[in-house]
Amino acid sequence: MTGKNARQNAFLRLVSGKELETRSVRQRYELIPTSEAVIGRDPHCQVVLDALKYRMVSRRHAVIRPLSLSPDGGISWILCDLNSANGTYLNGKRLHECQQIFPGDRITLGYDGPELVFSCDIAEPKTTISPGTSVSTPNYQNYSKPDSVSFTQLFPIVSTGKDLTRKAYLIPGMLTVIFVVLMFATVGKPEANQIIVATYIAFAAYYFIYQLCGKHKPWWVLCGVALSTALILISPLLDLFIFIFREILPGSLPSQQESITFTEWLVRMFFGAGLMEELLKALPVLGIYFISLGLSSPWRERVGVWEPLDGILLGAASAVGFTLLETLGQYVPEVTQNAAIYAGDETGQLVGLQLLIPRILGSVAGHMAYSGYLGYFIGLAVLKPKLGVQILLVGYLSASALHALWNATGAINGLLLVVVGVLSYAFLMAAILKARALSPNREQNFATRFFGHK
Repeated sequence: MTGKNARQNAFLRLVSGKELETRSVRQRYELIPTSEAVIGRDPHCQVVLDALKYRMVSRRHAVIRPLSLSPDGGISWILCDLNSANGTYLNGKRLHECQQIFPGDRITLGYDGPELVFSCDIAEPKTTISPGTSVSTPNYQNYSKPDSVSFTQLFPIVSTGKDLTRKAYLIPGMLTVIFVVLMFATVGKPEANQIIVATYIAFAAYYFIYQLCGKHKPWWVLCGVALSTALILISPLLDLFIFIFREILPGSLPSQQESITFTEWLVRMFFGAGLMEELLKALPVLGIYFISLGLSSPWRERVGVWEPLDGILLGAASAVGFTLLETLGQYVPEVTQNAAIYAGDETGQLVGLQLLIPRILGSVAGHMAYSGYLGYFIGLAVLKPKLGVQILLVGYLSASALHALWNATGAINGLLLVVVGVLSYAFLMAAILKARALSPNREQNFATRFFGHK
């Protein structure tokens, strides 16, 4: 315990980061007992970190505040995150509320950003502050000087660098521009235009799910899964699936002249659509899992299925391939041809486009929902291998039941179809939230930038 005539000199030491590579001694930042210290890249912060070296650090990332005098004459300090993009970590745990810090505590700006250690020295005080006196803290909302402007403020793109791809959604913006140009280039070519529109809508729908999941997955793996599913649909394997589920099992699709009850519809859709199509879409996901077993770390973890989030991302990607081929190769051409016979080619093309948009966009509550939900159980089975068979069975049957319910209600009542669609979407979102909570790498989840919490 320190005496009443002693004073604590608090400071921060930079113990990891790029600045240490060019300094012979560790950088030290003194903390003033009568004012707070804002940490960030802004030159007007009290603890300034290099803007070019530490792009994961926000301009105003966190603040350390003197709270009050303790009975022994010391000052308590608290650490608060300032709604930073990449979060503030105290001793390896993400900070969600202000928390008191103690000598030796390690403060990390971003999950893999620079690390600062909080320390205190004992020294003789220059002035005496009575115990119990509250320490005033200035307003830290505006430290900018009105008569100064930096080079990076005049040319923001110089200092943002890689943040454009991570925080400003540069890649989706670039792809949007590319698709718009391609749509203009294919005016008068309805088939090519339909492919471009369908691909862009599918990309946008999948990107929404990707952001909700919040886990990085290589784009070429996701595209590979989607392509694999599409190839299965045009391979002899599809005929084998149809024979098993629709000829041997009671999954034959009813004809337009056949009158059957809703229960019969549901049973046939369960076998002929749910069980068949969900198993077909799960094959590439299971294939990726077994392929990754032969890879070395870190590719094994990046490529394969090791947790529910992996399963959801890969399952939804498989659904994209299925939906695109089914829509562009079956439904749209058939409807376009029938409409063209009765009303002409232009009307047929318009009707085909009207069908294409809701089918692709609705996949978030349709094929992506079922396959992503089943993918959750595939990842959960990997995470809990002792119960793997039971977990996979529950996921397969429940995803197939949702799929069958959608198909069966679609032929009966539009209002019921809305209810089932919302239900399917809710099942997928619930699986995503639970998968994020179960993730072994939860602290690295970038979806927290979306929602502000896990």
